[in-house]
Amino acid sequence: MDNAKILVVEDENVVALEIKKRLTRLGYVVPSVAASGKEAISKAKGFLPDLILMDIRLKGEMDGIEAAQEIWTQLGIPVIYLTAHSDDETLKRAKQTNPYGYVLKPFEEEDLRAVIEVALYRRQKETCE
Repeated sequence: MDNAKILVVEDENVVALEIKKRLTRLGYVVPSVAASGKEAISKAKGFLPDLILMDIRLKGEMDGIEAAQEIWTQLGIPVIYLTAHSDDETLKRAKQTNPYGYVLKPFEEEDLRAVIEVALYRRQKETCE
């Protein structure tokens, strides 16, 4: 899906900017970056991205899993988790939100692109049915 809008949710500014740069290089549009769960929900409502790349550990009282659940429930926007955490408890919680992908940091650009493309394709198929 060319020019897909992707919201990046990452509380480390340097990491967020690097992800945005990589996504832009891959041809995606990154209209905004959010640093907290509450900000992610607000920005998702504001410009309705096609997809959200969500870090799990975020500053503030709401983590990425809670934010993803809220965004999915309210807006139906799919989420791909992009995180350094793969422990059993985190995976178990994340799976309950029906993510469209789970990518471990550090990641290869090609791997991220493949997960994004599959997620966008899946979303397109689901909305056309």
